[in-house]
Amino acid sequence: MSKLQEIRADYNRDTITVYQAYGKNIALPAIKNQRFEAPFSFKRMTWIKPSYLWLMERSNWGHKSNQEYILGIKIGRAHWEQALSMGILTHPDQAIYPSGLEWEQLFEKAKVHIQWDPERNIHGGKTQVRSIQVGIGRQLIEEYNDEWITEIVDLTPLTKKIYALRKQGKYKEAKRLLPLEKIYALPLDIGKKIGMST
Repeated sequence: MSKLQEIRADYNRDTITVYQAYGKNIALPAIKNQRFEAPFSFKRMTWIKPSYLWLMERSNWGHKSNQEYILGIKIGRAHWEQALSMGILTHPDQAIYPSGLEWEQLFEKAKVHIQWDPERNIHGGKTQVRSIQVGIGRQLIEEYNDEWITEIVDLTPLTKKIYALRKQGKYKEAKRLLPLEKIYALPLDIGKKIGMST
């Protein structure tokens, strides 16, 4: 595969941390109750990302409207891998799907969508690596909320600190504060199914 597609994440034996950004109406109750509740939508796909810097790019370091709070969500690794095993890519990669029609049929029924996007560095530039983001379909969102999540951490203060250091040009100091993400190995069959580089 020409593109290097890797999962890099902050994880331990039991959990992996994924990131989401929300406004205070969703974020504050989630931090307080350690679960999402309305106005969080259980009716549409929610996207989770194990790359902190990718979410920083997406949320403009928490400066986009309704993305001011950065949440680190710890979920069970077994659930994470189960979700990936159900994943269908958001485009018909010919190395994985024999025909566009087969991909289309799989994609329409998929409970989990997988997308690979350019990873970012501390400066915001694209790297050679592609990072995963995972769409949890509405069929699984309640299970994600009730069973997968073990902890919701408010990373907003840390994010503001890193952002301030970047603004001052103190990239080395900013980098030291980033979540420690390392390569996450998957069972070969799951990795192959979602286009992960071997």
